[in-house]
Amino acid sequence: MAKKYSDDDDSQHNHRFSDITGEPCRMLLPIQGYEKKPLVSLEDAVEPLVQFVPDIKRMAYVAKMKCDNPPADHLSKDESASIILYSMEWEPQEECLYYVLNAALRTENRRKLVPWFLYLKLVLTALSKLPPLQRTVYRGVKGDMRKYYTKGETVIWWGFSSCTTTMDVLENDQFLGATGTRTFFAIECMNGKDIQQHSQYKSEDEILLPPGRQFKVVACLNQSGGLYMIQLREIEPPYPLLEPVSKDVPKISTAVTVNPSSIIAPMDR
Repeated sequence: MAKKYSDDDDSQHNHRFSDITGEPCRMLLPIQGYEKKPLVSLEDAVEPLVQFVPDIKRMAYVAKMKCDNPPADHLSKDESASIILYSMEWEPQEECLYYVLNAALRTENRRKLVPWFLYLKLVLTALSKLPPLQRTVYRGVKGDMRKYYTKGETVIWWGFSSCTTTMDVLENDQFLGATGTRTFFAIECMNGKDIQQHSQYKSEDEILLPPGRQFKVVACLNQSGGLYMIQLREIEPPYPLLEPVSKDVPKISTAVTVNPSSIIAPMDR
């Protein structure tokens, strides 16, 4: 049987950095509702996700076992493991947590986010404890994305965005390589989160941008050799597109058993 889980020595664990093509880039309803949920253990947070991510319980166990003890940055073990779980990749790609979660974040039907509320509460609480990073970060995708990014326009990325601190990582053969049609994004971020100490792949220097980030397209450049560069600058919208995590966060409960059928979605309007 082929190995399903991509560990540190496996080259096929970099799809997160190219998970851009599914972004609608346009305005959707804000991401909200998750912040009202209790903070629970990772095991309870993934319970409602079994129907969407079939192997999620086992992968959550792996993430928990991979946690440092104690975790860095004063995170709890459940909080750190929730970030590790996001960074993990396995086959098929379409069943990875990051892939399914980002697809839900990008859909116009916000009811599809309801089963994710407990996990979102946990992982966004964890990320809120990491200091915001203001610097230029990079991500990329094979193909020419210029038609979706016009200079001067504003775009929104609704999914979590995995970035790296150097372009060299993207040009590695395990990522996009140095030949062929490619689009690199250079992003001046204001709210990046350095998750290196909470990532499955620590060598990738991963900077994670939370969902609901708004950007101004600064420039679209032809770098020759099939490489295009799109420069983005993060801007603050007048109203939050991602509801902040509640400041009054209760302690993580390990005794709560969540029944997925008890999670009721709001009525469509």
